[in-house]
Amino acid sequence: MKRRQFFGATAALAMSASLATMAVAEDKTYTIGVSIPSATHGFMGGLNWHAQDTIKRLEATYPNVKFVLATAGEPGKQVDDIEDMLATRNIDGLVVLPFESEPLTGPVKAVKDAGKWVTVVDRGLSQPGIEDLYVAGDNTAFGQVAGEYFRDNLPSGAKVVILRGIPTTLDNERVDAFEKAIDGSGIEVLDKQHGNWNRDDAFTVMQDYLSKYPKIDAVWAADDDMALGVMEAIAAAGRTDEMWIVGGAGMKEIIKRVMDGDKQVPVDVTYPPAQISSAIEMTTLHFVSAAPVSGRFIIGSTLVTPENAAQFYFPDSPF
Repeated sequence: MKRRQFFGATAALAMSASLATMAVAEDKTYTIGVSIPSATHGFMGGLNWHAQDTIKRLEATYPNVKFVLATAGEPGKQVDDIEDMLATRNIDGLVVLPFESEPLTGPVKAVKDAGKWVTVVDRGLSQPGIEDLYVAGDNTAFGQVAGEYFRDNLPSGAKVVILRGIPTTLDNERVDAFEKAIDGSGIEVLDKQHGNWNRDDAFTVMQDYLSKYPKIDAVWAADDDMALGVMEAIAAAGRTDEMWIVGGAGMKEIIKRVMDGDKQVPVDVTYPPAQISSAIEMTTLHFVSAAPVSGRFIIGSTLVTPENAAQFYFPDSPF
């Protein structure tokens, strides 16, 4: 009986301590800065929408957590935003998707050196190890999943073209993984040029491909914005029935086409702009709970098919 009373007293003390800790946590207020690029293209438009939606929900859930959201159309503006958050808004943590890695590294390091929590999203900094948490999609898997679909759905001897993104290590990882996945399949890559994740640039690149190559069986656009530019070029050339296209990222227009069984766009590959939601959520958890969230959180890429497309369709998102 005494032993049972001892354990009961210990449990009661532990619960009291836990409740006291929770009360202290609730009494303290936290400010989290969120710095992201402006909605300069579809993916960033979706990312901005998810950031705003997540902040609205979390502020309602945690009254003691406030957010400062800033968007920037170029690196200099983003640097100014972050410096202002540190100097005048007294942020406790920062979630940042760098517009460019090099110019943002110093300002983000200054936030970390000031003793603040730092979460970096998608594009890493030029100096590793500054951030407490890194959240991103899986670029290797992004290329691999697409490549495996090409390998499994094209015969040996099929001819394909590739549209690359902006020249970056991120793009290199994707293309290398795609080519590794089709290695030995007999699929011939006719050409690969940079479409810069831009619809207009992709239209121009695809026009060039169509004029150079009389036979193309499939196109890896590697991005949904570029996929739309590719489709426009193919339609203008009157070659819509000759080839299918795989983009990537999860644009709602492309996902809807997959849902509807569009033969020109049979599948898509996820690289979700909602990764910003994961980053903001996990950063908030650091302040309101004891959950360990430091380290690397890599979001896998999924093949979107007509069977599972509904779960990736966000009709209210701008992307």
